[in-house]
Amino acid sequence: MPGDGFNKKKDDKKKEKPKYEPPVESKFGKKRRKGPDTAVKLPSVYPNTRCKLKLLKLERIKDHLLLEEEFVSNQETFQPTEAKQAEEREKVDELRGYPMSIGTLEEIIDDDHAIVSSTAVGVLQDDADPMVSVMKLDKSPTESYADIGGLESQIQEIKEAVELPLTHPELYEEMGIKPPKGVILYGAPGTGKTLLAKAVANQTSATFLRIVGSELIQKYLGDGPRLCRQIFQIAAEHAPSIVFIDEIDAIGSKRYESSSGGEREIQRTMLELLNQLDGFDDRGDIKVIMATNKMESLDPALIRPGRIDRKILFENPDSNTKRKILTIHTSKMNLSSDVNLEELVTSKDDLSGADIKAMCTEAGLLALRERRMQVKADDFKAAKERVLKNKVEENLEGLYL
Repeated sequence: MPGDGFNKKKDDKKKEKPKYEPPVESKFGKKRRKGPDTAVKLPSVYPNTRCKLKLLKLERIKDHLLLEEEFVSNQETFQPTEAKQAEEREKVDELRGYPMSIGTLEEIIDDDHAIVSSTAVGVLQDDADPMVSVMKLDKSPTESYADIGGLESQIQEIKEAVELPLTHPELYEEMGIKPPKGVILYGAPGTGKTLLAKAVANQTSATFLRIVGSELIQKYLGDGPRLCRQIFQIAAEHAPSIVFIDEIDAIGSKRYESSSGGEREIQRTMLELLNQLDGFDDRGDIKVIMATNKMESLDPALIRPGRIDRKILFENPDSNTKRKILTIHTSKMNLSSDVNLEELVTSKDDLSGADIKAMCTEAGLLALRERRMQVKADDFKAAKERVLKNKVEENLEGLYL
């Protein structure tokens, strides 16, 4: 019958097992695993054997340190009297020295008598030279890079050679290179060598020792090398420090055979300087800057790589540099409306940075001489002629020396 087949299919469907379906999750009574409550709640800690062993180990270390502290304190307490007195004597010897005094002439009574007032400003050690202590500047110079007109390439070179090794020595370690030991600045007088050295010392906040080469030439035998050693000793004690030796050609000239005792003493002083330059640590906080007007007269052993690794040339300023120098020195001056600085910039003359500064100062003095509070163009013109005249006279005197 046709109806029988239809009923058979219904029976087969009933016999099939229903597929598994997960139960519907209940919305009530479920634990919350997220939210602010779980953030505040701390997890439970259950001590076990490992935690107890760790605690026991820390307690033993603590007991050992306490015993060591007690032993050290007992050693200091029960130290023999002679040893205590010896230590105290050593401390007193370190502090003992000569008073460093400054005298002021108050009044001259006659040819043989005068009234002088003195004040003690410090204490000098037995092996210290008063001249070296005077050379050390406690405060860094006030000059900065902003006071320098132009000299961009020179500033960049001295930053890489002096400033960065003192402020960021880790940069050179990462690169695997050694920073330069010393720098020499050479060029015409008045081109900014000393000013740049002071600006570097100001930027690094380092102790600045300024020495003129002629100060290392002493009267008695052995005083020059001894003074040189003490300079670098004080530089090491007050590191980071910069030793600036101006006019290095006074002691660093080329060596030659001489029968004069004075010349031999100068050569011994230079040899001591070479020894101090070689004795520096590569990462030492002492940098040496030298300056000279006569590079060709220096001894090759003094300026060889390894002692002086960077040589920086200073030339007379070009038009752009003149403009910057004039802007710096005339920024605080009361100028008249007829002053045209571009005429001074474009004029063809051989003026250095120091000459431009002297010209601005002379122009201001000429205005004050006439009881004027403004500087006119004629003042700059007269001041420029005077500066150039003095410069020519100095050059002529040098030819006859």
